[in-house]
Amino acid sequence: MNIIKKIIWVVIGSVIAAFGIDLAIYAGFGGATLAVLWQGVSHVLHITLGQASFVVSVVMIVFCLFYDRSQIYLGTILYQIIYSVCTDLFQPLMHYTESKILNFFIMLMGIVLFAVGTAIYSYADWGRGSYEAVTFALAKKHSWQIKYVRIALDTMVVLVGMFLGGKFGMCTICTILLSGVMIQKTLQLLHAMIENKAFY
Repeated sequence: MNIIKKIIWVVIGSVIAAFGIDLAIYAGFGGATLAVLWQGVSHVLHITLGQASFVVSVVMIVFCLFYDRSQIYLGTILYQIIYSVCTDLFQPLMHYTESKILNFFIMLMGIVLFAVGTAIYSYADWGRGSYEAVTFALAKKHSWQIKYVRIALDTMVVLVGMFLGGKFGMCTICTILLSGVMIQKTLQLLHAMIENKAFY
């Protein structure tokens, strides 16, 4: 895959993931897993959610540079800039209904979009997003399944985020249960489609 195609994969995936995460966390059911940590950091440092996501990502990137730097590349930086900026840009566009049931399904759609976007930019194999870099680094280093690593990491960041003031809710639980599985399934689907020359 050439650089232009890699950039396209990363940009599309980053935008979809950012839109999905906003759709999920502003639905009124608490924060998505990593977003609970962002909320906590945002509360403590008095910065926007997008800025908080960037601060958290820098910490994770530094961890990966020491643990498995093969996960970090130009796509990592490109992704994080687009993702953090879009997280703040999409926030004013989030509008919901008076029905909590309908908003719940909108939240679920956001989680799905976030997972699909994550898988799309991960497929470019041009460096992971910071959280995905930690996920894939641990999975690769220890031969663990991505979905189980993601569930464990989600649980950890939620606990830290709650301690800092982030909001735990149904969105948090659904993201823990769904995102890892959806990312892995979407990656498998992308590989299958491209191997069959159906989507490249």
